[in-house]
Amino acid sequence: KAAFEPLRLLLLGASGAVGSRVLGMALADPRVGQVVAPTRRPLPSHPKLLAPVIDFTELPADAAWWAADAVVCALGTTMRAAGSSEAFAFVDRDLPIQCARLARQAGATRLALNSSLGASVGGNFYLRTKAQAEAGIRQLDYPSLTIVRPSLIDVDRTEIRPGERV
Repeated sequence: KAAFEPLRLLLLGASGAVGSRVLGMALADPRVGQVVAPTRRPLPSHPKLLAPVIDFTELPADAAWWAADAVVCALGTTMRAAGSSEAFAFVDRDLPIQCARLARQAGATRLALNSSLGASVGGNFYLRTKAQAEAGIRQLDYPSLTIVRPSLIDVDRTEIRPGERV
């Protein structure tokens, strides 16, 4: 008999650079009993993975899979991929707050947010958006909240990012 109850982890952004790494680690971790990873596109199947394909513009507020012990939010995009500042803010600020709220209402007590080094209300648009996401999630009163502020994320990418190359 296990000395602990396996965690049910809600992973947001599982198909991205950071989220895909978290997904691999979570699926390999014996402390994690199930990973729930809602995505826009199907993920490869795994016995511990529940990966509903959803439309993030209309989050299913009543979905049972919001109920998780812990949440890792690695949602994010680029201005180029988003196409506008409004679309960027939706993915990097609004979605993380909405998803964190739904998970908190469903009983999640722990959340880790992947933000950005320099996130600040006085920063440029990108850094302000990240700071606003952090502030919105802080207001949800998670008993355990971890905000990670990495600098450049060193991963192999399919798209070219000149700023990261420099």
